[in-house]
Amino acid sequence: MSDNVYSVDEISSTRSITGRYSSTGNASKALKRSVDLIGASVGLLLLSPLLLFIAAAVKFTSKGPVLFCQRRHGLNGETFVAYKFRSMYTKSCDTSGVQQTVKDDPRITPLGRFLRRSNFDELPQLLNVLEGKMSLVGPRPHVPGMLANGVPYEEFDSRYQSRHKVRPGITGLAQVRGFRGETKDAYAARMRLEYDLDYIESQSTLLDIRIMFETVMKEFFGGKGY
Repeated sequence: MSDNVYSVDEISSTRSITGRYSSTGNASKALKRSVDLIGASVGLLLLSPLLLFIAAAVKFTSKGPVLFCQRRHGLNGETFVAYKFRSMYTKSCDTSGVQQTVKDDPRITPLGRFLRRSNFDELPQLLNVLEGKMSLVGPRPHVPGMLANGVPYEEFDSRYQSRHKVRPGITGLAQVRGFRGETKDAYAARMRLEYDLDYIESQSTLLDIRIMFETVMKEFFGGKGY
């Protein structure tokens, strides 16, 4: 897979509008789940000092709970509770998630800006991986009613529900290709979906490892924070 950012037409030309996806065998699914369990367990163990430090910092720098819990779409469109370190002032938290975060968002705490920029706010989702609700790599879980270009995503593109054929991930192909954040304009919304569907069609252990490596390099050390 090339590192180039392709146009919508270039990507769409390789996939039918109805979305024909390659099936993943049971062995591949079992391997992916094993990698998730091992990766999440090791991650929680190694990162436990950092997790405790962040939890304490969130607690002592602003009023409210340490974790922000929000319902997201998971496998087959079923909803689950996703965990994040709280990065916004409690009174400004939007549990619906429909109001998207923007650059220099005043709802975000000073600590929250660092957590979002580094993606450390997503680390509690390792617990979601252990629960079987998420994977280390996959399309990012969206809130019900997620908007794209000002309308519900499923109205914006009829293929949207196909992104729920796999477990959502802590990181994904769309994110490492630069389509993380707002989906207020049609191009960003379309490209995020294109890369999500491309991942589902091309998913492999090697691709997952590559995405995780790129996530560490691009997001943990150079994330946008929104």
